[in-house]
Amino acid sequence: MDDGSTAPASPPTLYDVAREAGVSIATASRALNGSARNVRSENASRVRAAAVKLGYEPHLSAQAIAKGSTRTVALVVRDVADPYFSSIAAGVTEEAQAAELIVTMAVADGSPERELEIVRTLRGQRPRAIIVAGSRVDGAGTRDALIEELAEYRTAGGRVVLISQRDLPFSTVMIDNHDGAARLAVALLGAGYRRFAVFHAPGEIRTSRDRHTGFLAGLRGSGVPEPLAIETGFTRAGGYDAARRLVERGFEDVEAVFAVNDVMAIGAMTAFRDAGVIPGADVGVAGFDDISSAVDVVPALTSVAVPLREAGLSALRLALSDVSHDVLMPADIVLRASTPPR
Repeated sequence: MDDGSTAPASPPTLYDVAREAGVSIATASRALNGSARNVRSENASRVRAAAVKLGYEPHLSAQAIAKGSTRTVALVVRDVADPYFSSIAAGVTEEAQAAELIVTMAVADGSPERELEIVRTLRGQRPRAIIVAGSRVDGAGTRDALIEELAEYRTAGGRVVLISQRDLPFSTVMIDNHDGAARLAVALLGAGYRRFAVFHAPGEIRTSRDRHTGFLAGLRGSGVPEPLAIETGFTRAGGYDAARRLVERGFEDVEAVFAVNDVMAIGAMTAFRDAGVIPGADVGVAGFDDISSAVDVVPALTSVAVPLREAGLSALRLALSDVSHDVLMPADIVLRASTPPR
């Protein structure tokens, strides 16, 4: 039954302030958290005026972040079992120990919705910094909400760094996915390979897409046939399944396989062996990331080496600094026995 009372209005959010001032959430966040030097003076003035008009205040519990009352940093990763993320975590942890900080880690399990839920929870735990590592996923429907959550946290004094593509308006440590894959294609052409298959994840996973398109760009102009593309999971099991499907199809027209990450490539090598196909002898196999196990498999895996530990170190250094900028990690080609010269 309606008693005529009116529900209390929700407190204004950073999104409301940004809309009132006519700027982006990222600009409003920088204007309110002391980073106004990166914001045009007229925009900063509009944001501050909008905050006063709406009565906006950052969460009081989060203001302690700026005062240094917390000794933790939070790392959000896609998959804790993937050596890609464990290498990044090792770098973050090393830098945190040097700064006398403690790292807490949360696993999004490849889900953008879970990633958003984790960030919302972390805000209440008041870490000094939040580092989000993992491919951006197009069309997930959580992008705007994630930006708002991270911007609110930054406005309250926290620091945000991504290890990913430059997609969100925060400092980002980027991996040279496209050019690294292009240079791998050129190197494989130089080793005598002409007919390829690419094992890739669904197109909405940006890391996979950037590496796939980069590999195609590296082949462009060489006169080789368009590579066979097999879509699969962005995991070791996905690589195994793609290789199994390729063997069932017949691979007489494929000289080498490029899997868009090393765990997929290692899964593919296992599937080939299970089918009686010898990697490196019957078909070349190459991956990307140069995880530690790339040199432990037989034959040793050709890959694109990314300094993942250094990416973790750089991310936390950036988070603890007073500057906001992007860092591009180089990628180097490492040819090994899995792609012997033809």
